[in-house]
Amino acid sequence: MVLSQTTHSVPVPILASGDRLTRAEFERRYEATPEKFKAELIEGIVYVASPVRAFHGTPHAALITWLGVYWTATPGVSVADNTTTRLDLDNEPQPDALLRIETGGTSTLSEDGYIEGTPELIAEIATSSAAIDLGSKKNAYRRNGVQEYLVWQTFENRLSWFRLQSEEFVLIEPDESGIIRSSTFPGLWLGVTALLEGRMIDVLNTLQIGLTSPEHQVFVQKLVKR
Repeated sequence: MVLSQTTHSVPVPILASGDRLTRAEFERRYEATPEKFKAELIEGIVYVASPVRAFHGTPHAALITWLGVYWTATPGVSVADNTTTRLDLDNEPQPDALLRIETGGTSTLSEDGYIEGTPELIAEIATSSAAIDLGSKKNAYRRNGVQEYLVWQTFENRLSWFRLQSEEFVLIEPDESGIIRSSTFPGLWLGVTALLEGRMIDVLNTLQIGLTSPEHQVFVQKLVKR
């Protein structure tokens, strides 16, 4: 006589800040969490996000609005909001915002819908996460070749724009008009003072000037040909 055995499924451990995990194990545990749960794997360490306050949510919306307008005017690029990115074996961040070149760029979409590789531009809102965004996460982005990295420190109301030069992130200052122009995405112009003061109409007006520049038109033509 064959005796039947009752099998019990082993519960998946919850993710907790400070866990040291492989990316595969991180994904296994993440898939078992509630839908609105947010965690990132940075340099092999898990960071679980805190509840989002207005200090984070409003600046986040401002950056997404700015990048979204550029996206609508630039065929061949893609914007993403809070999207899991398989950067490398030790890093699976969920950037607040990113901009990537869809064809011929440094990232792709996996069969299961995740971004794999390195988006050309990443932006983070640094409220309670400033030490991470300007520390281990910044180093992971630099090492993986993110071309431009924006960090908006909301408590200090300061925006830092880093550009990858000779394998190092170099801080870019606004010009005499208070504008920073992306070198990776021609036409992506940001009125930094207007952004920090909440004058979104001026931010979008500055962007519109960038979108009508010859550099942007040439960039769009190159993207269309890919």
